[in-house]
Amino acid sequence: MKILVVDAGNTSTAVGLWSDGRVKCVAHCDGGFPEASSAAASIVEKHSPSAVAYVSVVPREDKKWCLFAKRNALKFHSVSHKDFPLETERGALKLSYPKPETIGADRLADAAGAVFRYGAPVIVMDFGTALTAAVITPDLRWRGGVIAPGFPLMRDYLFERTAKLPRMEIGKGKAPKIGRSTEEAMRFGAIVGYRGMVKEIVSTLENNFKCSFCRVATGGFAKWALGGMEGLFEIDPTLTLYGTGVVCAKYF
Repeated sequence: MKILVVDAGNTSTAVGLWSDGRVKCVAHCDGGFPEASSAAASIVEKHSPSAVAYVSVVPREDKKWCLFAKRNALKFHSVSHKDFPLETERGALKLSYPKPETIGADRLADAAGAVFRYGAPVIVMDFGTALTAAVITPDLRWRGGVIAPGFPLMRDYLFERTAKLPRMEIGKGKAPKIGRSTEEAMRFGAIVGYRGMVKEIVSTLENNFKCSFCRVATGGFAKWALGGMEGLFEIDPTLTLYGTGVVCAKYF
């Protein structure tokens, strides 16, 4: 089975081909449907998938991708809380959450992908426009999570709310030993401070649940943010697309 998988985010869109339980032909496009549809069309033309599996945190994109599927005579399914409980080799992944309909679809895909690839218990963190964390306990229950500002939000807020601070480039370079310019000081604060926040989130969650979790990181800024911390996390760039395919495959 071949499925076009789409992850529509706030600042970028990822598309890929889910085939035989693997994700390949991944393209990351800045922006939304106009920027990503050509990459998706190329995958459809070259690989002839039978369906589109879709996850989104941007409602205005949903109809566009649904129409894309219809124009290409493809089946379409969008990840939601209604896809759970989700059967896995380890049992059913359930949502133990007061209002499951409020959980972001990307977080559901991340959780499904993490359980299928790494098992449970697991904490999965997604480093995008926002930093999100989801907790899946040993009994395969999605217990809740964390939402914090991501690198783009921190960068933009500093730039927009101050008179003299420049717009910092993110996603490239390492933290300096100490800031010897405004740009270096901002880079040090962003990278080192962010790692501290990540460590504290994980430490607090493990203490709260009295459990040692497998830790999985994904999202566009994961590798950069966790430079030097790779031993503490499994960094999985295709996790969201993989999880989207896992959730939707049963419908096609």
